[in-house]
Amino acid sequence: MNRKPTHPGSVFLEDYMKPLNISVTDAARMLGVSRKALSEFVNEKASLSPEMALRISKATNTSVESWMNMQQKLTLWYASKKEPDNVIPFPTVNAKQG
Repeated sequence: MNRKPTHPGSVFLEDYMKPLNISVTDAARMLGVSRKALSEFVNEKASLSPEMALRISKATNTSVESWMNMQQKLTLWYASKKEPDNVIPFPTVNAKQG
């Protein structure tokens, strides 16, 4: 996982808002969220919440899981860049033989 995954806000902006010529203000109204919340999301300043994913999936007729998967990949990518170095591996557990 070397390349940074695309932020779901960028996907929403580029694949839905721009082609449909919908402003942030109008999209926020249509989604039932504040303009500020949507602006922060599409400008990659905020992560995708499950609530926003539900709203976007309903508005775009897409699966909520696809939106959440995009966010999860991005979140894990960021976490991998700060991987802890003080974790001690657990001993190996032998499978019981019966």
